[in-house]
Amino acid sequence: MDFTIPTTYQEYQKKVIAFAREHLQDDVVARDENGTFPRVLWQRCADFGIQGLAAPAAYGGQDEEIDLMKGVLAMQSLGYACKDNGLALALSAQMWTVQIIIAIFGTDFQKEKFLRPMVEGHWLGAHALTEEKSGSDTFSMQATATKVEGGYLLNGEKRLITLAPIADVALVVASTNPKHGKWGISAFLVEMDRRGASRSPMRKKMGCRTVPFGELTFTNCFVPDENRLGKEGAGFSITQQSLEYDRCCVMASKFGAMERQLEEVVAYAKIGKFQAVAHRVADMKLRLETSRLLLQKMVWLKQNNLPCTMEASLLKLQLSESFVASSLDAIRIHGGNGYLTEFEVERNLRDAVGGVLYAGTSDIQRNIIATLLGL
Repeated sequence: MDFTIPTTYQEYQKKVIAFAREHLQDDVVARDENGTFPRVLWQRCADFGIQGLAAPAAYGGQDEEIDLMKGVLAMQSLGYACKDNGLALALSAQMWTVQIIIAIFGTDFQKEKFLRPMVEGHWLGAHALTEEKSGSDTFSMQATATKVEGGYLLNGEKRLITLAPIADVALVVASTNPKHGKWGISAFLVEMDRRGASRSPMRKKMGCRTVPFGELTFTNCFVPDENRLGKEGAGFSITQQSLEYDRCCVMASKFGAMERQLEEVVAYAKIGKFQAVAHRVADMKLRLETSRLLLQKMVWLKQNNLPCTMEASLLKLQLSESFVASSLDAIRIHGGNGYLTEFEVERNLRDAVGGVLYAGTSDIQRNIIATLLGL
């Protein structure tokens, strides 16, 4: 297998790094403390073309067809050069669980109406899957979409949804035929200004404070037939695709953050004076490189339309747990300074913890891996 990154991709990575260093370097410490979403920086990303990485050119995207490798490398570069892990998570959540799914399953009407405004930065899109009693057990959801003339009546609440408090549109998964279980699930694109649709305030949380999390509630919310994504009952297949892209791409920016993290601790630690410190840095390097291999393999599988459920879970488990472990090592290497907010070391650990929960917990990834091994 050739691990060489083509020159065109390397050049684009350099452009993303330069863009992030010049235009995404506001006071992250203050925004993190206040839980402020950087809408100005979001628009700058759109103007540069970040959101356009997850859409075809016909609907505002960068390339004729979505180039997953280019997108993942760009998110790595963004995570490397931009210290706001929350902004990177927000971008990934919209791009790889909403935009790319519309690009794959949407009609021309849906792509023009929903995809283009998100690419241009005018709309924010949320993926509404999780519920209070169906987090890890995704398809035991209680949300329903009852067929009526001309459309559906949507009822239910989705919680812990990235971008929910400020979303303009939500990709909502609900049961259209509870008797059929997961095969009775359908997906809908719902404008959040529809009657019966409401958003909660932003929830305070441990990390990734700059990206809003919250609930979406639907009470007899009418959704027209033209807003159904895919066929009725296709929600399971759509969600499986979404989760694979999510687990592949949502952690790419965290990989970039780990690269930056390693460079910073090497510069700080003056390697060679303390063996225990050197060992921690070696462990950080090992985690980074094993994560790199899994990420590259996952992208290759997706680009070639090959099965990758196992690899998606392996990658999500490895990268999310590695970011937590390396972030803790970085704090220990920095000593007391690493514990202080002003040094911007402890924030990575707070941000990293969420990664072992969203897009499927680490325990769920282990369950999937074990099941696929025949246990």
